[in-house]
Amino acid sequence: MRGIDTQVRKNRRRIFKEVADLAYNSTNLKDDVEALPYKIVDYEESEYENVYRERAIVRERIRLAMGLSLRPENAPVHVTQGLEESNIDEKYYEPPLMQVIPSACNACPENKYEVTDKCMGCVAHPCREVCPKGAISMKNGKSVIDQEKCIKCGKCKSVCPYDAISHQVRPCLAHCGVNAIKNDKKGRAYIDTDLCVSCGQCMVSCPFGAIADKSQIFQLIRAMQSGRKIIAQVAPAFVGQFGKDATPDKIKAALKELGFYDVYETAIGADMGAMTEAEHYVEEVATGKLPFLLTSCCPSWSMLAKKFFPETIDKISNALTPMVATARKIKEDHPDASVVFIGPCASKKLEASRRTIRSDVDFVITFEELAGMFEAKGLLPAQEQMPDPMNDATGAGRGYGVAGGVASAIEECIREYYPDVEVNIEHAESLTECKKMLMLAKAGKKNGCLIEGMACPGGCVAGAGTNIAIPQAMKEVAGFKARAEKKIPSKK
Repeated sequence: MRGIDTQVRKNRRRIFKEVADLAYNSTNLKDDVEALPYKIVDYEESEYENVYRERAIVRERIRLAMGLSLRPENAPVHVTQGLEESNIDEKYYEPPLMQVIPSACNACPENKYEVTDKCMGCVAHPCREVCPKGAISMKNGKSVIDQEKCIKCGKCKSVCPYDAISHQVRPCLAHCGVNAIKNDKKGRAYIDTDLCVSCGQCMVSCPFGAIADKSQIFQLIRAMQSGRKIIAQVAPAFVGQFGKDATPDKIKAALKELGFYDVYETAIGADMGAMTEAEHYVEEVATGKLPFLLTSCCPSWSMLAKKFFPETIDKISNALTPMVATARKIKEDHPDASVVFIGPCASKKLEASRRTIRSDVDFVITFEELAGMFEAKGLLPAQEQMPDPMNDATGAGRGYGVAGGVASAIEECIREYYPDVEVNIEHAESLTECKKMLMLAKAGKKNGCLIEGMACPGGCVAGAGTNIAIPQAMKEVAGFKARAEKKIPSKK
């Protein structure tokens, strides 16, 4: 579904737009929040069977978009409860980040093989012959699978000449590389926070839009209205996210028109990280002090290593992530400023909430949430008439937005700064592949390697908060990287 403008994406974007509009224009916040589900879900125009259920779901999405928690299903909690505590102009975050809205979950089958009406009742019936448990029988001339006997091996599906056997899986679980999706008593999904690394792939894979993350757009707008100096940094994957004619320079101009004092490329911090990790590799791995080095820029990758492979913690690079390095640069230039990171990533919200980082990054919003702010203000970046030049970083830092780009940038720095050092590069994308890579590293199969991990397949351009198709985003990032004045940062 990635890159397709489905109704789920339209609903999410509408919620962000309406919540931003509340922050900009509401004079009676409580009443306006109460009225919002009726504005969004029109009784006469709703495409769904149950308009009341649809409004109930919208209420929970509004709460999450305003930084509030979901309401319990078995207690009388008002939709606006906690609203005043959320109506503030500073960072507001209360875990967990990713949440399943129970009323929206369709309780999809977790793993089920089922014969469809395409079954021709053939004489050979190979499906029955290959089943190791005798779970398939013929009824009324058609194959039927006994779900009590079925072990989900998939052999029947693989041999059916008519492709008549369907394998149904829960989409959110299929895209969760750490198996954090569990079932409640009613068969609905919930997220095991002890396992979750907040990559958000479950959220973008759910066809019902039943999974959502919390947002800080309401509090960010309040901070901008307070008169404080708010400076934005945009992640390398931002290129092309707001329309094919919205160039980086136009996006920068639109952000300033929205109210940001200035705009920096997060690729500045990526350049710093590439230099630091190049030095770290040369001094630690090339000398044999460490068996391998793991990059640190993807928080879900780092969290995966720490949760499931704790013996690798000391192999994670100590370089600041690009977000934090850029935030510190901004606050060095503007000590009185608050910093907002605008990126493709849901887990950056968790990273910014860490005790050691809270003073560096004040807000985190995604490209999707920023689009809602632009829409609420009636701003179209592509139509900006006075573009503001965006030329902060090198091609190396800008390449961080695509899988393989981090390792490639570090490799280029090593070859330039330390030409006598041989470097071995590995990279993995998706949590499933990242786990495989860490298992190989743990077994000693990746000694001497610099290993880049990206939780999202495709890298940051495939993050949960992006607006465009992944191949298109990759192309846009590659073009922006190629237009950089310098290929890599100078060693000094």
